[in-house]
Amino acid sequence: MVDAHVMLTFFITSVILALSPGPDNLFVLAQSAQNGRRAGLFVTLGLATGLTGHTLAVASGLAAVVRSSMLVFTLLKYTGAAYLLYLAWQAFRVAATSSAQELAPALSPVHLYRRGIVMNITNPKVSLFFMAFLPQFADSHLGSMTAQFFQLGTIFIVATLLVFGLITLLAGEVGERFRNSTFVQQLVNRIAALLFIGIACKLAFAKR
Repeated sequence: MVDAHVMLTFFITSVILALSPGPDNLFVLAQSAQNGRRAGLFVTLGLATGLTGHTLAVASGLAAVVRSSMLVFTLLKYTGAAYLLYLAWQAFRVAATSSAQELAPALSPVHLYRRGIVMNITNPKVSLFFMAFLPQFADSHLGSMTAQFFQLGTIFIVATLLVFGLITLLAGEVGERFRNSTFVQQLVNRIAALLFIGIACKLAFAKR
């Protein structure tokens, strides 16, 4: 069991980290502005599920495999980058064909949720970050390290849900205010596409 004071410190640190500009919160921002608050919330839930996977990876030692194997690390990051470029292409295509009379069909919750999972799981830097970050707040004298990793991972996920949920509401509100403007809609889609390309490049050139 993680000490209560340590848990509070970890939670505050996690909130600050979630607020710091990074691939995940920029992804949520772009999806919320482009597709609305509902889309952002399902993407956020997908990202949180991905974080559960990274917590499991750290607890089971799989994160160490990602760290030690250049092949696994490279495959994961290029898969993630390719997926983001695909989303960028979709956003550019929607921007070119949308009009006030014919809007793109809303994405299903399952599709949005899957986007969040893929985005998070295919970023090997998250596993490496968890592997470096979680052990700093765990203490072998307080019981099972695996149990403590799950505790800390859960706290990090809660902090992420709170911060990303706020980003979703704010970005979605701004997006909805201009939803009926064809020009603004196209502009938002193109900005989202550029964000996806930027995140993809950052991921593709990431080093261990």
